[in-house]
Amino acid sequence: MFDFANPYLLFLLLGVVAFGLLYFMNRLWRQQRLKRFGQLGIIEPLMPWASKYKPGVKFTCQMIALVCLVLVLARPRAGEKVAEERGEGYEVVIAFDVSNSMLASSTDDKNGISRLDRAKLTMEKLVDRLDNDKVGLIVFANEPKVQLPLTTDFSSAKMYLSDLNPQMIANQGTDLAEAMAMAAKAFSQDENVGKTIILLTDAEDHEGRAVEMAKEAAEKGIQVNVVGMGTAKGAPIPVNAAKGDYLKDREGNTVMTVLNEDLGKEIAKAGKGVYVNGASSKAIGELVSSMEDTLDKSQIKSVKYKASAEQFPTFAWLALIFLILDLCLLDRKNGWLTKFNFFNN
Repeated sequence: MFDFANPYLLFLLLGVVAFGLLYFMNRLWRQQRLKRFGQLGIIEPLMPWASKYKPGVKFTCQMIALVCLVLVLARPRAGEKVAEERGEGYEVVIAFDVSNSMLASSTDDKNGISRLDRAKLTMEKLVDRLDNDKVGLIVFANEPKVQLPLTTDFSSAKMYLSDLNPQMIANQGTDLAEAMAMAAKAFSQDENVGKTIILLTDAEDHEGRAVEMAKEAAEKGIQVNVVGMGTAKGAPIPVNAAKGDYLKDREGNTVMTVLNEDLGKEIAKAGKGVYVNGASSKAIGELVSSMEDTLDKSQIKSVKYKASAEQFPTFAWLALIFLILDLCLLDRKNGWLTKFNFFNN
């Protein structure tokens, strides 16, 4: 059996086709440019070191390397499949705040670890605690989007978590209600499985309706837990961390972003979940306990693979080999090979 852990990334191969068309058009354009100066048969002897074939060979090496890198990201797997497993678990959808305020420090020290990075570490620890469960990922600022549908592939979940940043959402702000609404739609239709939304945010809600939405989710059997990021004292939002620049309002005052714990607790209460502070060492334990105490487990099937099933190292090595070949090849002819007719053409 041969398949991919991330098959949707294979769409990146369309980029190879696009690059191929651009290269072909560039070569045609080059020929047309040369023809403006005269017949090619006369002009080409005037460029004795220009090779007809090496640019094409270099481009081919580059494209093969690119294809291999795409395959590495898609994580091909073959054989070594462990039998399908069934176990009792939950469905967990992480709603992750990627608004600009999450770039602020998670501590009272403005140079402390950012809320975004602390939230990533917290959720990675949670994913490590999941067993037969399914996990999905929603990112949001003023608008939400599905980053990862429900899956038992925890490695992919952690990879997506590590890549989160505010640039993923162009429309900034914070709309907690819309994030929870989309998260609620990300669950399966199985009514017997326990479902929980884990909302990671500093709870700076610009749109309102968050408590009402949490209550609606609870009425549908979806628990809402909230992980608050930041402190009550607040911190400035970095604009250019290297220069120490921070976001300012119209009057030139530094904007301070504060964790709204009261709202976070209200949302968790309405969603029949718990509120925890992301800086607490007990945060993960309290979240897991909340799920175990209130959610019903259901049969969830998953397919396990041994580490030896992963085929991406082969493609990684191929990509490296072709990149080295590309670096070693020059666009012009090699002087010591000019005696061979193949390289003179």
